[in-house]
Amino acid sequence: MSGNAAAASESQTGSKDNLVSASAHFQTTPPGIRYLQYSLEKEIEYLPQIRELISKDLSEPYSIYVYRYFLYQWPELCFMAVDALDDNKLVGVVICKLEPHRGGPLRGYIAMLATKDKFRGKGIATTLVSKAIDSMIEKDADEIALETEETNTAAMKLYERLGFLRSKKLHRYYMNGNSAYRLLLYLKEGVGSIPTEDDYNGSGLDVQDEMRYPHRYQESPHDVFSRGIV
Repeated sequence: MSGNAAAASESQTGSKDNLVSASAHFQTTPPGIRYLQYSLEKEIEYLPQIRELISKDLSEPYSIYVYRYFLYQWPELCFMAVDALDDNKLVGVVICKLEPHRGGPLRGYIAMLATKDKFRGKGIATTLVSKAIDSMIEKDADEIALETEETNTAAMKLYERLGFLRSKKLHRYYMNGNSAYRLLLYLKEGVGSIPTEDDYNGSGLDVQDEMRYPHRYQESPHDVFSRGIV
């Protein structure tokens, strides 16, 4: 399938494959690649492939429950790239969520992003993230956040091209000892000044840090953090 044909197919919103319309900033789609929105009906076929693709490059393996936490609650914020020339096998995926951030702005969160090795550098990750951003904008998100390793220059460049700003460095953030940057994309004017619960209770703790290191705050984790495997 050519890039034009793929774009034409993606414009058929509402088809049985939940194909999603392309935006102007997407790069030319490689031959055979098409983009699908995840749905629970696709779990049997694609959840094992999603786990395999993401886990391959992680030093912190996630349980099946972590994936289901996102995919059951926000399936419409998961987008997949599949290869129509290879039995629609998964070659890329982005998994996100959207909820109020501590009583403040409605925050989207990019939790996982991965593409297969041989498909990297072809604009697939950019397209997946762009589709996720567009979907969260449609849902009236105020901002979008993520974390990525400071050594992952490809992911950093990708997100910064899409307008994300580095908001915080997280030292020794991952279990492998690597540090990370938290990146934010503000979607509405003045969002950065919207107060959260921390502004009222005086807490200096960050919700993502609490989830990441529950033993420090005596809370149960229910979240994971983006690695930006592009």
